[in-house]
Amino acid sequence: MPCLFCWFVGKSGVVFAVKLYPAGATTNSQDGVTDILGKCLPVLEEMVKQEMPLLVHGEVTDPHVDTFDREKVFIEKILAPLVQKLPQLKIVMEHITTMDAVNFVESCKEGHVAATVTPQHLLLNRNALFQGGLQPHNYCLPVLKRETHRQAIVSAVTSGSRQYFLGTDSAPHDKRMKECSCGCAGIYSAPVALSLYAKVFEEVGALDKLEAFTSFNGPDFYGLPRNTSKIVLRRSPWKVPATYAYGSGVIVPMSTGNTLEWLPSDQPEE
Repeated sequence: MPCLFCWFVGKSGVVFAVKLYPAGATTNSQDGVTDILGKCLPVLEEMVKQEMPLLVHGEVTDPHVDTFDREKVFIEKILAPLVQKLPQLKIVMEHITTMDAVNFVESCKEGHVAATVTPQHLLLNRNALFQGGLQPHNYCLPVLKRETHRQAIVSAVTSGSRQYFLGTDSAPHDKRMKECSCGCAGIYSAPVALSLYAKVFEEVGALDKLEAFTSFNGPDFYGLPRNTSKIVLRRSPWKVPATYAYGSGVIVPMSTGNTLEWLPSDQPEE
């Protein structure tokens, strides 16, 4: 039945990929997959036939593995063997956080393995979790890593490689759910993401490569048409609100209270 389902959605023109959450890897993933190669192989084999990409939250959840090594171990124990077993399977390793992931993606054939990158993993390292006290609004999964890993990801993303594209992993959580005794993981980056990506690319002199990262590499990898609508980024300083209201609560965005230099707009240039 899983293979039949995969065939159906592949031909439907509605579903274009399958997302894999290892059990316990992130918020609300407790019912996720426990044995990818052992229990999902028939579905993965059918996905190869349908040219349907597998989107992966790339972390192991073994409690004996150090939190900061979960991505590295996932690559070694699961992802590398999967690529070796099914080399034609298209894979997107979502929200990568380490030099290990960069090295793995670049060791694979272009067009078969790619990665998305969030604004927080381009701009923040793990010090951001503890500066001035515990910072719950900088806590996300995968967790922020060392500065050497951040630098490796910035270099990869701004190189112009078509194996990397935008993926915010934006996760809005009520302020009360973040600032509590057991705060949930997730950074709300949606309102500021394009401004922050522009900041990263500008700082390394690669603004000319920003459009491909944000708008071209993703649809090209999926085999989907590029969007025809435009977003314009203007150099116009704006201050990020302290919070955004929703329902009966508020959400604290990434870069709360800071001034950003690039302002997105859906209005064309005059």
